[in-house]
Amino acid sequence: MTVQQEAPTGGAGEAGEPLEVWIDQDLCTGDGICVQYAPEVFELDIDGLAYVKSPEDELLQDTGATTPVPLTLLQDVVDSAKECPGDCIHVRRVSDRVEVFGPDAE
Repeated sequence: MTVQQEAPTGGAGEAGEPLEVWIDQDLCTGDGICVQYAPEVFELDIDGLAYVKSPEDELLQDTGATTPVPLTLLQDVVDSAKECPGDCIHVRRVSDRVEVFGPDAE
């Protein structure tokens, strides 16, 4: 389930371009830094790993599940990706799925 909201450029291309975020649980260390930065977007599950949440606050546990990056939380999500010890947080443009923040960002 991917719902789109607008976010500023921040390296993402055209202003207002929708971004989405996902977590690679295979690399997640369960450190919880992402939850500290953006609890509206990330949550630790009982398995000790972080997952993204839907805009309706539903934990999305499917492999590769994405959620929109709300404009108001963009910096917190980007900081989560930068500070993640597992390098498992990926932020990409919705339009072409190019990663703009995270370990595979160009």
